[in-house]
Amino acid sequence: MDTDSGHGRYAYSALPERPVFDWPEGKRLAVYIGLNLETFAFGEGLGAELAPGGPQPDVLNYAWRDWGNRVGAWRIAALLDGLAMPASVLVNSNLYRDCPGLIEAFRARGDEIVAHGRTNAERQGVLDEAAERALIAETTAVIAAREGRPPAGWLGPWISQSRVTPDLLAEAGYRYLLDWDHDDQPTWFATRGGGRILAVPYPQELNDIPAIVARKETGRQFADAIVDAFDEMLEQAQAAPLVMGLALHPYIVGRPHRLRPLRRALQHIAERRADIWLTTAGAIADHVVARSAGAG
Repeated sequence: MDTDSGHGRYAYSALPERPVFDWPEGKRLAVYIGLNLETFAFGEGLGAELAPGGPQPDVLNYAWRDWGNRVGAWRIAALLDGLAMPASVLVNSNLYRDCPGLIEAFRARGDEIVAHGRTNAERQGVLDEAAERALIAETTAVIAAREGRPPAGWLGPWISQSRVTPDLLAEAGYRYLLDWDHDDQPTWFATRGGGRILAVPYPQELNDIPAIVARKETGRQFADAIVDAFDEMLEQAQAAPLVMGLALHPYIVGRPHRLRPLRRALQHIAERRADIWLTTAGAIADHVVARSAGAG
């Protein structure tokens, strides 16, 4: 275990020195879409901003985000349907209450439902351990009750983790976590008590919030980045199996002027489906877990 990193979760490992393996059907590049469905509190809490917000209630930014659940998410669902693309849908559990029928529509598509906290108006990493454990338990219970089984994966609201988040997730029965963009392959994280949990890479560059909200890229620039990353990773994957994730938020890329270039980028990927494993984060985790069990 790496004692110099400060986190003690994984040791250093250079990609070229790792064992080479295949994804299903001999594929070398696994591609998944992480579609964030999020809900926010009116008049308080956190939220991405289209423009600098004024005093609460910040109607401009709240309404901009709310459009994603009322309009944008449905347009993205239609886009994915047209391209026969699966998604890992990262859901705030409060959405079952706030937007009835939304998560159910993606369930009907056969998409994976991934836990994403209660709401994106809060961070979990600032909570004490008991409160964080309660947040995880509440989120898990709500999703399990509505989906008929607990979620296998977790993405923290605002990519927020405390020093004990991986431990709490493993103890709550989660098989994998997202949040970390430290590698192009899944990584085993050590957890307390001799346990472990798998980290599936989650993108922070091919992610529309950092790209469009923070770096002010246009929809075309974001789409070009997706295409360039895909083409390069498809070549790089000949030497080692890789994971390419794409993080989308309906209130951003669901907008018409961004949806059109996104469609072109996703069509580019779909045209190469015979050469890639177009899948979900959960299926990637299951494959790695099965390989690990077989090796053991």
